[in-house]
Amino acid sequence: MNSTEPAAQTPSASPSPKRDAVPRISGVGRVLVAVYGILALAATGRSVTQIIGKFDEAPLAYTLSALAAVVYILATVALVVTGKTWRTIAWVTIGFEMVGVIVIGLLSVFDPQLFPHDTVWSHFGSGYGYVPLVLPALGLFWLFKQKGKRA
Repeated sequence: MNSTEPAAQTPSASPSPKRDAVPRISGVGRVLVAVYGILALAATGRSVTQIIGKFDEAPLAYTLSALAAVVYILATVALVVTGKTWRTIAWVTIGFEMVGVIVIGLLSVFDPQLFPHDTVWSHFGSGYGYVPLVLPALGLFWLFKQKGKRA
């Protein structure tokens, strides 16, 4: 074979779409995904332990902890996977998280009898260092700034 035949060309001669693609998540986005992943694991572990061990003591609080865990898992996946559908899921889950932490935070402060045991979002996420309060604000801001950058 001589070097002018197509079969003799090296793979690097034609650019691969995967190699030339811009990373889906970089910089602050990676940190955001990492924190969402950690919070998803923490909330899942907490809710499973609460539901198995003492669900009858505070069913509402423990159900909300499980719901928060599902929201964090979906948000983590939605931030990583590209596509319009996943971007919409990211907006919805992170928006829901923001509303949830504010509503549950307010209710747990002004009517503590509703939540005899803490949830992930009780007292605005104080049990998690207020990360549940700050994270959705950062997530929504990041999604807004990424508008048009992700397909």
